[in-house]
Amino acid sequence: MFASWIIYTVLISLIVYLLVLLKYKESIYKKEKKVTKEQEKSIKDAKLLINKYRIQLQRSIGNTDILTENLNAAKNELKTLRSKNSQQKIENDHLQRKIKMLDEKIEALV
Repeated sequence: MFASWIIYTVLISLIVYLLVLLKYKESIYKKEKKVTKEQEKSIKDAKLLINKYRIQLQRSIGNTDILTENLNAAKNELKTLRSKNSQQKIENDHLQRKIKMLDEKIEALV
């Protein structure tokens, strides 16, 4: 009788211990699952932000390329205008010399 009482007590204690251990492991599992879900959500948010900034970077690089092309076109146009301006100065000087020659001829005739 005493032996069966000890066996029942040990078995009941073992069952209670295993139940407490089971609840403890279950609570740890739930906490880990919750943390994992939060990490997955954070990773998704980070991926969305990365994609957003990647797209913005690609657009800005594209805009930089467009601005560079416009700047090069403006530089080329400026070079063309400078060369035209210098050519017109030469022509203007040539015409001024002709005017002076004609003025001198007119003076000589008068």
